Amino acid sequence: MRASLVVPTLDEAESIGHVLRSFRAAAERANRTLFAAGPIDWEVIVVDGASADATVAIAKAEGAQVLVEPRPGYGRAYKTGFAAAQGDVIATADGDATYPVETIPTLVRRLLDEHLDFLTGNRMAFVDRRAMTTEHRIGNRILNLFLRVAYHRYLREMPGGPLEDSQSGFWVFRREILDRVHLDQDGMAFSEELKIEAVLRGLRIAEVPIRYGERWGRPKLSSWRDGYHNLLFLARKRLDIAREPIRGQPVPFAHGPDAVPPP
Repeated sequence: MRASLVVPTLDEAESIGHVLRSFRAAAERANRTLFAAGPIDWEVIVVDGASADATVAIAKAEGAQVLVEPRPGYGRAYKTGFAAAQGDVIATADGDATYPVETIPTLVRRLLDEHLDFLTGNRMAFVDRRAMTTEHRIGNRILNLFLRVAYHRYLREMPGGPLEDSQSGFWVFRREILDRVHLDQDGMAFSEELKIEAVLRGLRIAEVPIRYGERWGRPKLSSWRDGYHNLLFLARKRLDIAREPIRGQPVPFAHGPDAVPPP
């Protein structure tokens, strides 16, 4: 089986080498143990937002395929990476060392063994208090509460209960779900959009507790600005869902313009 790890970066020279080495070491161990009967052929795709530091050079030195995406946005980077990914399973992580990339092979094993479509990490379970500012934690709680209230009708059937972390960017999923989910957000709201779409389209989903650590390097997230935009997206998306019986379901990612990588 082939699998892809997609990592968006922007000036992550301090951490990207550590992230990729940690993942590679875990993948190699898993191929000798969890996947001994059928080792996974991993491709690593780093989608770089035109970093001004040595991020690209370090990622290439670690064996990653690097795609430079000059168009801004967290979601934009992921859409470019998903379009290029060739794996049957796709995993994601940030380039700042906050997500536990060493657990990805174990999560892939769970995805396959439990016949799931989509796994998402819950950072709130074991968050390092140094990893989130007070404003960031408050913003996450507000967004998670709004999601549970506004989308209760759809989330109530989820195994294990409603999502606890709507903002997590740590996912493992089958590539085939891109034939079913609609993704048009270029910014931070992409994290919410992917999870909501997975729920709406009837995918088999599980949320798993993860350890979320302190980032390496300078923070790029604006808690209040990004939180406000994410809240607006949740409200607009809920209205769009209500109109779907009249307008019809939007075009899935795999059949839209973003499925084609930029030249």
